Amino acid sequence: MNTDATAHRFTLEPFEANRFANLCGQFDENIRLIEGRLGLEIRNRGNQFELIGASDKAKAAEQLLRRLYRESAASELSPDTVHLFLQESGMEELVNPSPTDHNVALRTRKGMIKPRGANQQRYVKSILDHDINFGIGPAGTGKTYLAVACAVDALEREQIRRILLVRPAVEAGEKLGFLPGDLAQKIDPYLRPLYDALYEMLGFENVARLIEKQVIEVAPLAYMRGRTLNNSFIILDESQNTTVEQMKMFLTRIGFGSTAVITGDITQIDLPRGTRSGLTHVIDVLRDVPGIGFTHFQSKDVVRHPLVQRIVEAYDRFDNRPVASQSTPADNNPGAIDNDA
Repeated sequence: MNTDATAHRFTLEPFEANRFANLCGQFDENIRLIEGRLGLEIRNRGNQFELIGASDKAKAAEQLLRRLYRESAASELSPDTVHLFLQESGMEELVNPSPTDHNVALRTRKGMIKPRGANQQRYVKSILDHDINFGIGPAGTGKTYLAVACAVDALEREQIRRILLVRPAVEAGEKLGFLPGDLAQKIDPYLRPLYDALYEMLGFENVARLIEKQVIEVAPLAYMRGRTLNNSFIILDESQNTTVEQMKMFLTRIGFGSTAVITGDITQIDLPRGTRSGLTHVIDVLRDVPGIGFTHFQSKDVVRHPLVQRIVEAYDRFDNRPVASQSTPADNNPGAIDNDA
């Protein structure tokens, strides 16, 4: 046990058996989840709690448990729900609260959107403060969704005139040539996550109307050359699949009154072997350029199903294994016959 550990005691009031059972979860699974994530020990007798751990973590855990207890009166708490509350608070925020960052919220026609966790807060604040922003990290961290939310918020406030959704035409294990239609129609299904976010924030009819008026425009990256984009909010999604030349071309399209958000996951590059990703290159090129924001997400920032975080971490561990341990069955059996030879 940490020598700095202290016993922090508090009581949850009013005591209601059903709410308390909801808070703890089946076999106390919600309490065990909080223990594991915050690195402390939680003991309780009825509604009287004792938290053993660093005093700052214990006080933050008390705030979280009180918040969850309030929620227990209105909704069913599950480990997934507790996971999202932990993500929303963020480990860093639990120990070192930052009240000013928590004021960041985005307005859409369907309601307010509040970023979850410290990294999402920093990401949104960076988008609001910089004209060019990069959101880099694994799936499920909210990079694209929050970029769309910022775009919708800017459109609703009339800070911009249009939203552009851009994506490189690179197959992810599929062949675009077999899809019907022109290039814009071929790439349309790949922009579905962006559309889904827009539908949620603006509604189907409004999105269709704005697309018809070209207030929202789908622009395959191949169609961007030669354009200058003023008073626009431009989202380049899946940017890990841009080439170095394409990334430079895209960044030099940005005109006055525009904001660009470039999102990508450098662990999921689908470019041909030997082709360097424009995203990995631009991180090195623009790292110290003032006026450009970089936000790096990690597996702990995943806000989808808790298993997504574990999957991302498992892949990271597998990819970072020593080369000698990354063997194939044929490597382990020198006499094995390679059927693909």
